[in-house]
Amino acid sequence: MKNILSGIAVIIGLLIGLPNLVQAQAKQDTIKSRIETIDGNEYIGIILDRSGDKIRIKTDKLGEISILNKDVKRVSAVSSARYKNGTYWLDNPQSTRYFWSPNGYNLKQGEGYYQNVWILFNQAVYGITDHFSAGVGVMPLFLFAGAATPVWLTLKYSVPVVKDKINLGAGALMGTVIGVNSGTAGILYGISTFGSKDNNLSIGMGWGFANGQIASNPTININGMIRTGARGYLITENYFIGTPDNFVVLISVGGRRIIKHFGLDYGLFLPISKDIGSFVAIPWLGFTVPFGSK
Repeated sequence: MKNILSGIAVIIGLLIGLPNLVQAQAKQDTIKSRIETIDGNEYIGIILDRSGDKIRIKTDKLGEISILNKDVKRVSAVSSARYKNGTYWLDNPQSTRYFWSPNGYNLKQGEGYYQNVWILFNQAVYGITDHFSAGVGVMPLFLFAGAATPVWLTLKYSVPVVKDKINLGAGALMGTVIGVNSGTAGILYGISTFGSKDNNLSIGMGWGFANGQIASNPTININGMIRTGARGYLITENYFIGTPDNFVVLISVGGRRIIKHFGLDYGLFLPISKDIGSFVAIPWLGFTVPFGSK
């Protein structure tokens, strides 16, 4: 137990010690507009005139330019917190999760995302209200000679305690395997998130259950996310899993790259246990596609 607590303390210390991990979000005063065109370009600046058949905008890099209204796909406000050194910092396409584990933030009502990992893992989550979200997932193994197919449902309720600083969440994952008599299994969890959507630390606990029985020992979950630039994040997701016969630590490190409005996640998971005698690293590769209102 002493080694377990020491390991948890080290990870928390490393996460807290990273620069800008927990910081108050700057006041977001809208100062510019972002114009996306149908050919995939974007321009950020101050709109000088929008009348007739075109928009006239003053940009930092190109000066004053005019864009035909018929070529405009979207016009959105840009806050001072998102516009840094002449570059627009895109929103995190999956700010309510790390690789897999959720945090204390919730999707806004009407927002959603589709997540795919290694082709076979598929999940869609939708914000029913600003505090409650639900999702469904499937691994379509039935495509391979009718193999048994895992399906699941996720539920999460989140509340902000201090806006953009402290958020609490609780939820459940419930699943079964179609094609076999496996019953229902899942996990009940609670999680606390400290920091903004871009830079935060989460600490959670979860209890697994199956066939009406719930685990006596909780799984401890410690995760962190740090924004490294206009399009990048550093992510770590870690689990401390105790069983009557063994103790397993699952640590990970990787990142997220924003490509247009999509998110590409990549990393390595390293399981540590007395039953694992050699180094084993499990790669993670997935992408997220947001949908719905923003």
